[in-house]
Amino acid sequence: MVKQFSRDLTIERLRNGVFRSVPELIAATEDYISLHHHFLQPFAWTAKFHAILAKVVCADSRLSSKQNEALH
Repeated sequence: MVKQFSRDLTIERLRNGVFRSVPELIAATEDYISLHHHFLQPFAWTAKFHAILAKVVCADSRLSSKQNEALH
């Protein structure tokens, strides 16, 4: 989520901006963060623990079998 926020800040506010000083850059960043936090909504997990665990176990078994195939 942090990488996505940093990317959005860069693309939406900083990349095409013109800043004549560090304080202007700081102010633009703080304005973007304030606006972003105004519309912030908490992330709610919808997947159940057992469903996630089953997918992890399945992925692990597939990776293990591929590693064994590579060794032979």
